Amino acid sequence: MNSKKLLMTVAATAALFAASASFAMADGTIAVIGGKTDDAFFAKVKKGIDDGALVAKAHGSTVSYLQLQTYDNIGGDAANLVRTAISQKATVIAVPDWVPDSEDEAIKAAQAAGIPVILFNAGGGDKAKELGAINYVGNEEYPAGVAGGEHFTATGSKNVICVNTVPGAQNLEDRCKGIADGIAKGGGKSTQLPLPASSFGNPTAVAEAIKATLLKDKTIDGVAAISAADADSAAAGIEQAGGTGKILLGSFDMNEAGLERIKAGTQSFAIDQQPWLQGFLAVTLADGFVNYGLKLASAPILTGPGVVDKTTINATLAGAKAGYR
Repeated sequence: MNSKKLLMTVAATAALFAASASFAMADGTIAVIGGKTDDAFFAKVKKGIDDGALVAKAHGSTVSYLQLQTYDNIGGDAANLVRTAISQKATVIAVPDWVPDSEDEAIKAAQAAGIPVILFNAGGGDKAKELGAINYVGNEEYPAGVAGGEHFTATGSKNVICVNTVPGAQNLEDRCKGIADGIAKGGGKSTQLPLPASSFGNPTAVAEAIKATLLKDKTIDGVAAISAADADSAAAGIEQAGGTGKILLGSFDMNEAGLERIKAGTQSFAIDQQPWLQGFLAVTLADGFVNYGLKLASAPILTGPGVVDKTTINATLAGAKAGYR
């Protein structure tokens, strides 16, 4: 190859590389709305978001995490964060639809402003389709509850309370309903114990409420907690009521303490929805869609449920130590 042809080839290659780099370096902000990062569950979601942000960064996008400060007004506050993302001119928004009555209007406003939305963690596939969202990534809460209820029945529980520290949040209402319907299949029953939203994150208040309920009704033989933190409180309440070893504890989501209880036999199971995957996929799918028009044909994208009990505890503990479970 003569020098002229070589220079032309190099120039063409450089131009092609520059064009590819220009396309890859799309400019935009992925706004992700989520829970408090000192919440054990959302800390894992945030790890997934941060890992997904590395992929987005390689494509020239940035990720902005807008978090709730409390869970006292979860739906209204989440809606306000969606509006904040709109005002900040986000390129795409990923948001849990915890309370549709409060949030749907804001989500529709984002789309009316030309900002595509992906639902994750809460909302479900039907809601994503209704709102015209890119997709839904997460757990289907009602089937997860049913799985938990069936597990209670399989281990002998007939009268279970489902402790809800954020009553009104649709995903948690669906969890408790699923627990009740799953137990009913085996001839048992479950009732919801709704606590003030301010109880969320207050272990003493949750433990005391559970203790009082158990002492009042000695027929209760199972407690379902709607979060890993509440499971810690439930374990304390059960112990204070003298029910350790007699009253089975099951939880949605899990933390290291809960996993150690499962290993020790003082907690029966946890329903895992793999929060790291929810955060990671929400960001990377949003990035792929807004930058390159990529969209999975599978909808919804389910990350759970999976029941973690004594048969799977060792592998799960290994994932937890790495920060992914």
